[in-house]
Amino acid sequence: MSSDPGSLARLRRTVTRSISPENPDGAPGGGGRATEGTGAHSARDLGRGWKVSPSVDVAAGETLTLGGIDGAGVITHLWITTHTDHWRTLVLRAYWDGAEEPAIEVPYGDFFCQGWGVFSQVSSQMIAVNPHGGFNSYWPMPFRTGARLTLENVSEQPARVYFQITVEQGGDHSRDGCLHAQWRRSNPLEDRTPHVIVDGVQGHGQYVGTYLAWGANSPGWWGEGEVKFYLDDDEEFPTICGTGTEDYFGGAWNFDVPGAGYTPYTTPYLGMPQVIRPDGLYASQQRFGMYRWHVADPIRFASALRVDVQALGWRSGGRYLPLRDDIASTALFYLDAPVAARPPAPTADAMEIHTGTGGAPRA
Repeated sequence: MSSDPGSLARLRRTVTRSISPENPDGAPGGGGRATEGTGAHSARDLGRGWKVSPSVDVAAGETLTLGGIDGAGVITHLWITTHTDHWRTLVLRAYWDGAEEPAIEVPYGDFFCQGWGVFSQVSSQMIAVNPHGGFNSYWPMPFRTGARLTLENVSEQPARVYFQITVEQGGDHSRDGCLHAQWRRSNPLEDRTPHVIVDGVQGHGQYVGTYLAWGANSPGWWGEGEVKFYLDDDEEFPTICGTGTEDYFGGAWNFDVPGAGYTPYTTPYLGMPQVIRPDGLYASQQRFGMYRWHVADPIRFASALRVDVQALGWRSGGRYLPLRDDIASTALFYLDAPVAARPPAPTADAMEIHTGTGGAPRA
């Protein structure tokens, strides 16, 4: 499970399995046996074993089970891809240890730092996104008795999905936390109210990651607000209080390189890989995508967790200006339980984005 290169030589009594449309249950010797599938027509001259089932079609309103796993293990890698049209219309869920409620419940694109339905390269340790929509997760996802990953299509159009889940089966995961991922959106943010990233989490664990898809609804600088972590018995005031939004994501001075303006960057633990600029027509607002992985610096809590971020700009006289921006957050944390308090499930309307590719429908 360790990502330390020094541990690669260490022998373990575990086995590697891979779940994909070519081997839906990851069985030993079970790959490449399909006789029907989305590639059957293309393989008609070659036959069985020649990419007969490389993908799955998810019908409108349907939920696809990507993989079900029995026993103990850990998901070490998830690769998945689909058309950009579906990045904000699919909901990714993960269930651990027989739980009926998901620990991970987020829009497909947001889990991979692609909240605006537009590709941006991400070259981080935990998430890698490569041309043109190759989504990779290296978040360890351990489980004790079983795991189930699903993908729900909340749109009115079918989605063709390619995926591969790598699992290390066996081992002792009794001391590992369960990975949780939660999504919330404020659109627009209430007046003089922080955007909630996580709330109501009870138990012992560590907070490990934040992704924000931030849409500026006003001109001017938008990232003066603080990110705050309320740990354990904190109520009115947090234990951890940052100094500004760009500071939390490892940037500085408004992400503004003189002469270049907002400057995208992607590094192992933090980045702002996406800057979407107005086009003078329908794409009228600036939009940003930012991630911060607390891998080297996990934020540990003993009994409770709450996280929020302010939206602040500047007004005359050097005064802060509370903003009412469009903020969508994905929070990742490990917890000593497979289920935690979570927000309502993402709906089609809640996830909807307007990329500025057209005006009103024509009669």
